[in-house]
Amino acid sequence: MLGGNKIHGQVPKWMWNMSTESLIQLDISYNFLSGQLPVFFPWVNQLHLTLASNMFHGPLPIPASSTLVYEAHTNKFTGKLSPVICNMSSLLALELSNNNLSGMIPQCFGNFSDPLKLLVLGNNSFHGTLPQTFTNKSNLRRFDVSFNQLQGQLPRSLANCLMLETLILSNNYFNDVFPSWMVTLPELKVLAMRHNAFQGLIGKPENNQQFPKLRILDISYNNFSGKFVAEYIFSEYAMRSVNQSTYLTVDVNFITYLSYASTFTITIKDGDRYYIRIYEAFAVIDISSNKFEGKVDESIGSLKGLWSLNFSNNLLSGRIPSSFGNSTNLEVLDLSNNKLSGEIPKQLAQLTFLAEFNVSHNNLTGPIPRGPQLNTFSINSYKGNPGLCGDPLPKICQSSKAPPQLPPSNTEENDSGGEFEWAFVLAGYGSGFVVGVVLADLAITRRREFFLEIVGTLIRLMERITSWKGFGR
Repeated sequence: MLGGNKIHGQVPKWMWNMSTESLIQLDISYNFLSGQLPVFFPWVNQLHLTLASNMFHGPLPIPASSTLVYEAHTNKFTGKLSPVICNMSSLLALELSNNNLSGMIPQCFGNFSDPLKLLVLGNNSFHGTLPQTFTNKSNLRRFDVSFNQLQGQLPRSLANCLMLETLILSNNYFNDVFPSWMVTLPELKVLAMRHNAFQGLIGKPENNQQFPKLRILDISYNNFSGKFVAEYIFSEYAMRSVNQSTYLTVDVNFITYLSYASTFTITIKDGDRYYIRIYEAFAVIDISSNKFEGKVDESIGSLKGLWSLNFSNNLLSGRIPSSFGNSTNLEVLDLSNNKLSGEIPKQLAQLTFLAEFNVSHNNLTGPIPRGPQLNTFSINSYKGNPGLCGDPLPKICQSSKAPPQLPPSNTEENDSGGEFEWAFVLAGYGSGFVVGVVLADLAITRRREFFLEIVGTLIRLMERITSWKGFGR
């Protein structure tokens, strides 16, 4: 175990002849080692090999077929993956991300190892389509092919991976419809499809099925259109508020215990935020930068555990649902660059955890609600809405309670008439509340006939005042 030191230079040649039959675990990860390694390693009974986070280059070495865990991520390996790697039929974890590997992903990767739990190939230069032959014997729990050049449709055989929890397809060229057929995956919690060419409507699934455990959905930067209806995808139970402080991991148990944390990237204020771990309690919906239209789905407010909601850069219209105030765990809310109208709901002041808020570049009107968190946001959160007023915008709201302005009079006679009118106006403001209370009391506790008689008298009095006003002009 030589991992996590500051070893420089190349691996000495004598090491390749050391303990060829007895060595079962080699860890030289997280050093500054460089150079090109042998294509085939000599340790025939090896179970665990980790070369991660060094500066090795050249073709990816192939360990013994007995290997259970192979980690070679974060190096400079190049070239195609050899199909010989599929001889490792007992492999539990294969982590090859952050290299310069190219070519097509071997088709055997779909079924070469039934025990395989972790398959991470992200941030390379793979092209072509995904393997098509995932079997129902699969134990795959995390599959990550993000940041490659993959294309085509998703293999429907992924529906056989009933243990799958995390599927990361982001930053490729996949061209397909929304995978509603994945509702049959009972453990799927994370589905990330951002920056691809997915398109079409997200319709109502057959038999009204929902993803039973899905808590993180990122379909941003695609070509989806039509309405986004949350209940077509999410279960209220799955998106409930939970207090778990544990992380979403893939655990591998053999001669040692290994736990692989799931990673995730979300977009906040046009910037990417990378999470090296995902809390089980995280609940995220990001549909930004698509062509969704129509009203914002009010049922989203029933997803109590929602942590981040990004609907920015779409064609959404109508009002912001007041039900959003029910998502009390919400920390990120971005509705910017749409066609939303009406006032910002006062219920959003109830969101006491809100750390990022953006409703800029819409058609919103009226005063900006005040609240412990809403008071902390800058003008950038509200700009591009000419009808909005109040802090932090420079536009001052006109009070709806201000007394009406009367036109100025031109003659002395009109001046006296104006004074007469103001006397009645002020009297009305001062006594209106008392009269209302008295009338209500009469209506409830006295005779109905007496109440109607008083109302009639008031109506006649108002008619007389109106006639005097006309005469004075």
